[in-house]
Amino acid sequence: MKVCSSQRRENGVEMKIENVNYTITDWSKVERKEYKGESGIAYWRTFEQGNLRVRIVEYSENYLADHWCSRGHVVYVLEGELITELKDSRVTVLTPGMSYQVADDDIPHRSRTNGYVKLLIVD
Repeated sequence: MKVCSSQRRENGVEMKIENVNYTITDWSKVERKEYKGESGIAYWRTFEQGNLRVRIVEYSENYLADHWCSRGHVVYVLEGELITELKDSRVTVLTPGMSYQVADDDIPHRSRTNGYVKLLIVD
């Protein structure tokens, strides 16, 4: 049985990661950068190559993003509880082992937390 191939997916759509060499990332050695939110702090460790950005993001308790984001992401919760507010007033709560996926320009969204949260984000 072939598990990995370059064939199109069942729905005919093909994800295309381009100009990314095989790379191993030791996240403990990636610089941790600090970004202030409307409240709280986000810490990012970022790998970027080609059209791919992968991040380990940590939010402090009581974090609230200082902007609405329209970028597409895959967000996977590693630790804590992530609260995502959507511009249309919906709110979702994700816990470890859960993820959300959103396309570029689909719906503006922003993150907030009550406690510490750690995420893996691909965009």
